[in-house]
Amino acid sequence: MSDTFETSSPVIDVDPNSLASDAQKKAVVVDYSGYQTDASVEDEGEVDVIERDEVHLKIGSIESLPLKKFKNVLSLCLRQNNITSMRGLEDVQDKLEDLDLYDNRISHIDHLQHFTELTSLDVSFNKIRTIKHLSHLKKLVNLYLCQNKITEIQGLADLINLVNLELGANRIREIKNLDNLINLEQLWLGKNKITELKNLSALKNLKILSILSNRVTKLEGLEALENLEELYISHNGIEKIEGLDNNKNLRVIDISNNKISKLENLSQLENLEELWASNNQLDNFGDVQRELGKLSNMETVYFEGNPLQKNNTVTYRNKVKLSLGPSLKQIDATYIRT
Repeated sequence: MSDTFETSSPVIDVDPNSLASDAQKKAVVVDYSGYQTDASVEDEGEVDVIERDEVHLKIGSIESLPLKKFKNVLSLCLRQNNITSMRGLEDVQDKLEDLDLYDNRISHIDHLQHFTELTSLDVSFNKIRTIKHLSHLKKLVNLYLCQNKITEIQGLADLINLVNLELGANRIREIKNLDNLINLEQLWLGKNKITELKNLSALKNLKILSILSNRVTKLEGLEALENLEELYISHNGIEKIEGLDNNKNLRVIDISNNKISKLENLSQLENLEELWASNNQLDNFGDVQRELGKLSNMETVYFEGNPLQKNNTVTYRNKVKLSLGPSLKQIDATYIRT
């Protein structure tokens, strides 16, 4: 999540100890990164700002901040503090669009019922166990809930404008309750405890799916995702490449660190540009040529850590180049010299 809210208005950096003139007030960015909260701010009248940062200040309570002076703030960053509650945000609820509470000590999502303009919320790296009290955020586009203690996907049914949902590094065991998110384009579920790819068919607009570092053993359930462009499913227990016949818009596939012994069912993916397949059990250059040799957009392949690389250390790169077409630019971490 970006710390800076992009706006068409001009941005003016100011000394945190001296607020801008009246002529600048509607375009000012007040940045307190690395400073202690300055008491002089509390003495000023209401200030119309685009963005306010309070980073690394070890703030323990939002209520201790003079937010009533910044009622028209659009973006508020309070990341990496010691905040335990979202209470105290009421003074900026009317116009706030971007709220960043990354890396604090928050255990519950609450006190957001009147934030009707919010489009981006980041509460990653906190102590949240349950997704709730978000149904009224009708304009929410980006929701970041990474690295919490969430066990179940729930409470998102009303967020129909959501485009990006990040739930990585939690304790989720099942993909469910996503049917209403018809505008979702990015779904990040890496580092959970998911065992099965299912309940994704309603996500017709999904372009990026990440489910790396889970417990998935079969590549399935993606048939309806015809707009999918990037699939990240490394570090699972998958034994076979399958179920991708309808995903013809795929550009990037990462199946590294699985148990795949044969390269197959990829030749129909005409838009494929990158295949990451390191650390599997692939041993046949003929399969590489058959599946990838006619893909005219293929630029990058990773096969290191497979028998076809480990057993052919001298000839490996040349064999890969001969197996693939002229579009190839990179083998593993090394670019091809032209």
